[in-house]
Amino acid sequence: MTDRTTFTVALADETATASLMADLALLIGPGDLITLSGDLGAGKTAAARAMIRYLAGDGELEVPSPTFTLAQSYDLPSFALVHADLYRISDPSELEEIGLAPLPEATVVLIEWPERANGSLPRERLDIAFRHDSTKGDTARSAEITGYGKSAAIVARLQALRQFLTEAGHAQSRRQRMAGDASIRSYARLFKGERAFILMNSPKRPDGPAIYDGKSYSAAVHLAEDVRPFVAIAGSLRARGISAPRINDADLEHGFLITEDLGNDGVVAGAPPQPILERYEAATDLLAKLHGEDTPGVLPLAPQVTYTIPIFDIEAMLIEIGLMLEWYLPDRDVQPSDDLRTAFMTMWRERLAEPLAAKRTWVLRDYHSPNLLWLASREGTARVGVIDFQDAMMGPAAYDLVSLLQDARVDVPEEIEQVLLARYIAAREAADESFDAQAFRADYAVMSAQRNTRLLGTFARLNRRDGKPHYLKHQPRIWTYLSRALAHPALSPLRDWYAANVPPPLS
Repeated sequence: MTDRTTFTVALADETATASLMADLALLIGPGDLITLSGDLGAGKTAAARAMIRYLAGDGELEVPSPTFTLAQSYDLPSFALVHADLYRISDPSELEEIGLAPLPEATVVLIEWPERANGSLPRERLDIAFRHDSTKGDTARSAEITGYGKSAAIVARLQALRQFLTEAGHAQSRRQRMAGDASIRSYARLFKGERAFILMNSPKRPDGPAIYDGKSYSAAVHLAEDVRPFVAIAGSLRARGISAPRINDADLEHGFLITEDLGNDGVVAGAPPQPILERYEAATDLLAKLHGEDTPGVLPLAPQVTYTIPIFDIEAMLIEIGLMLEWYLPDRDVQPSDDLRTAFMTMWRERLAEPLAAKRTWVLRDYHSPNLLWLASREGTARVGVIDFQDAMMGPAAYDLVSLLQDARVDVPEEIEQVLLARYIAAREAADESFDAQAFRADYAVMSAQRNTRLLGTFARLNRRDGKPHYLKHQPRIWTYLSRALAHPALSPLRDWYAANVPPPLS
């Protein structure tokens, strides 16, 4: 990627400017600097206001010009943002006084009149220069968008996104921000008349440090590297009658998809949210039906192109479990010794042998309430919409049932968990008289302990490494699920080890 990338876009009116800023908002993150230049009335403040309102999810949010306050801060759902106007500063030394020298960390910074900084701003930034275009009307503008350094990649991606939306017939569609997740993906809802679609931005996963036998964490645990797995798995789920989103348009190279919108109706309700039993029953039935079928490990992706689903092997499971040693225990002021690490991994290697010897099926990996939607107009298990499965693997059937019945973000009462576990087992037994209920219950306990051990470490990592402390609120729930799992006789050695070495999370 070049160190500098530029393109120009014509903007017929403020609506077009708002669409441009919404598209850009989909691609930026904490630490990005965006400057807005142009003559008085060129549209700088309107552009900043459009981006802030989009990111806030509030089209009526009061966004005053910071001409007199110089800088205005916003605590937005995805990240913090500072909107500054340098028109009234007379010397670059004043940047320090308004908190822009150095720039605030983990924050997106929007700066109008950047030329007043007289070259004091970091070169690694994204510049948008607005100009009137009187030949096309009083409201028409043009915007020259230039990225320097790492921002050059953002600009190139923005240009590709704009071209994709135009070719897909969505250049004029209204954009609406959607909440993201812990991944690098981002989403928007596109409105074309009365119809709604989902825009997915799924950039190629960057390589992390090669600390797991020469592999990054994501590669070692088989996380999807790009959007291709999503496309292949969505098609195969739909072929089996499962309500995955239909893909309408795809740019596989850049990782952009426009898919069917399955709506907002979920499988939980209330405050705090609780499972809706009928919907959890249908989600359980879907898994029982899927797990009773033969599921191939190689899926069609495009004409004469296939995708091979990775295997959820023991090394991947152990690396996930190791997040407890790497992140959770240090977060609780415990520094595990080499002997303790060895004992932990040895016990886990033994416990994982039986579940991994069972017949493999598709493991969708995060089959829980944030990724399940309710489609009341459909019938049977097709009422359950499934929207997050790009990291699917071939592995133990029990894993996805644990994801559902021990939801990381929602309290699932133990009595409901046991009723639905029994429902799943009854369905499997009715379809296959050789189904071993006792062995499955043991596998369920082992997969529960594996997943919840990993989640304790993952949420600690999101806090310590990524600056996302809100994930810590889920740890007490995860601890409760883990304690349930460790009560199973198959896990008694691990139960004793955890009791001696793993402190509970802070409540």
